[in-house]
Order: sequence, then C-alpha cells, then structure tokens
Amino acid sequence: MLNNLISNTCNEIVFSDFFKKQAKLVRNFIFYKYGNKELADDLTQDAFIKLWQNCADVPIEKAKSYIYIIANNGSLNAVAHQKVVLEFEKNFTGIDITNENPEFILEEKQFKNKILKAIENLNEKQRVAFLMHRIDGKKYSQIAEELNISVKAVEKRIHLALVELRKEIDEIK
Repeated sequence: MLNNLISNTCNEIVFSDFFKKQAKLVRNFIFYKYGNKELADDLTQDAFIKLWQNCADVPIEKAKSYIYIIANNGSLNAVAHQKVVLEFEKNFTGIDITNENPEFILEEKQFKNKILKAIENLNEKQRVAFLMHRIDGKKYSQIAEELNISVKAVEKRIHLALVELRKEIDEIK
C-alpha cells in the first residue's frame, strides 16, 4: 500500500512534493536554454498542469522526464511562433507600396492639412457640434444634451458645417 502511494502521481501530497523538488530545476533548464524568464515560468507551470491533468497515465518515476519534455516542446513551439511573427513583421510594411507613390502621399498630406484648416475656419458652435458627431461618434441627442440645446439646433449646426466644408473642398480641387 505504501509503495502504491509513493508511485501515485495523482496523490496531492506526492505531486506537491514532486513539484517542490522539480519546479525550480525545470524553470532554470528552460531559462538557461532559451534565455526568457517569463517564458520559462509559463512553460514550467504549463508542464506541471499537464502532468496533473494526466497524472493517472504518468507514474511518478516517469514524471520528471515527462515535465522536461513538455516544457522543452513548449519552448520549441514558442520559438517557432516567434520566428513566424518576426518574419511577418519583416515583410509587412503596413501600406500597399505598389499603389502609392511619393507624389500621391504628398498630395494626400496637403489635402488633409487643408481639410483641417477648413474645420478650424468653422465658427465655434458648428465646429464643436461637427467634431462631437464625426470624431467622437456621438448621436445628435447626446450632443444636444451635452451642449444644452435642442436636437434641431444640433442638426442645423452640423448641416451648416457640412455646407461650409463642401465650399472649402470645392475650392481645394
């Protein structure tokens, strides 16, 4: 009976004793091998969780090699994943270079500056209502409540702002 208790990985006392003896060694093994402390801590924890989940299938005599294999495989998977991430970042520029030339980018920047200038030229009431709606994404009723005006007044201010901006944009072209 005592021999059966000693080899039973599912026994909490046996598992706890095994964890106390091996956890630091496994963590150090992964840390020394791959140089990442957080990864080593996570993989050590994952290895012991998997051991606990499979405790009925893994005798305590084989538990040490089991957790080292699980932790090492987890490290290899993490390294492979990191390589994929780095390769993607290296190849991804964020913009479609084939369709945008420097002249287009310059024109886009100039147009953006002109739009911002046109918004600045709106009177304060129109500008505030327009920006609250378009930038903050607020509904007319929310704007009316915050500005302490009617919904119709908000509609009128935004309408006038759009009319003024259209005039400015037509002049830009």
